[in-house]
Formats: sequence, C-alpha cells, structure tokens
Amino acid sequence: MPDTGAPWNIPYVASSDLVSDWPTDSLALANAIDAGLDTAYNAGIGSNVETGTLSSTFTTTSASLVDTGLETTITLESATSSVLLIIQAPSLTTSSGADIAVLGLTRDATALNARAYSQTTVRNAVSMVWVDTPGSVGPHTYKVQALITGGSTLSMFAASTARPFITAIEVAA
Repeated sequence: MPDTGAPWNIPYVASSDLVSDWPTDSLALANAIDAGLDTAYNAGIGSNVETGTLSSTFTTTSASLVDTGLETTITLESATSSVLLIIQAPSLTTSSGADIAVLGLTRDATALNARAYSQTTVRNAVSMVWVDTPGSVGPHTYKVQALITGGSTLSMFAASTARPFITAIEVAA
C-alpha cells in the first residue's frame, strides 16, 4: 500500500490495490455501515431536526403544570424512529429558595417526563434530555410545562443571547 511520503507517511488505498481478498468480517462491517446510511450519508441521526425557542420570559405561580410556550413539532418519517429531545433553560429562578420548581415534557398532550429542581433561587442552565418513541409517522408536538410549589413565582428567562430551547432529533431505529 503506498503512502503520502515524508513527512507524514500516511498510507492510502490506491486504485491498483485489491480489496476483494480482505477478511469477510471487514466486508460484512462495510456492508452493514453502508446499509445504515441514508442517501445523504447520515447514519440515522440528524437528518430531521426541529428546534423551538422561547422569545420572552415565562412566569407562573401555578401549582399545576402549565404550558411555558416552549415547544417544537417534528414530523417523523418512520414509525420505528425515536426522538432525541434536548431541553435547556439558561436561567430558571424562583422568588423563594424553599420552593420546588418542576419542568414537565409532553408529546401531543401526553405526559412523558417531569423533573423537580429544588432551591432554584439562582439556578442556571437547567436541562433535560429524553428519548421518546411515538410509534407513528407524522407530526408530533413536544411542549415544556412548568409548575411551582409554595405559592412563589417561577421565571424562565429569555434573553437575546441566551434563550430557552427544545430540540427534537429523529433517530432511525
């Protein structure tokens, strides 16, 4: 096998190299990799991505989960696909450090996950990562919800340089 020469000496496959006699394991691996790539050479992730952002600050005093306005809709191309969800709120604060803030996640009005954050008087970069398998093609809307205990105020700030976001990525099965 030739190389690029000094100073790197990086080997490469020349057009005259025969690869038909490589071990069958390598051929099987190469075929499996090739079969897993779509026409854009993606390995089943990243070809269908949707993101939603919150453009203004959200506040609530509700002790029940309410929509924050942070949402995104992704249209799945396969019923066997999963959706990788990444949610981040750069600044989540409460008016009392003793209260508990809860962020919830829904798909098409079905509750998927909820996470409690305590002592969030000054809390930065609150995030959630979740994998969902809706089981059907077509559009699915994911929403972030919030509540606060103890009667204080919960705020999710949206600054021009740091906005809360939700990203949905279709992952092929």
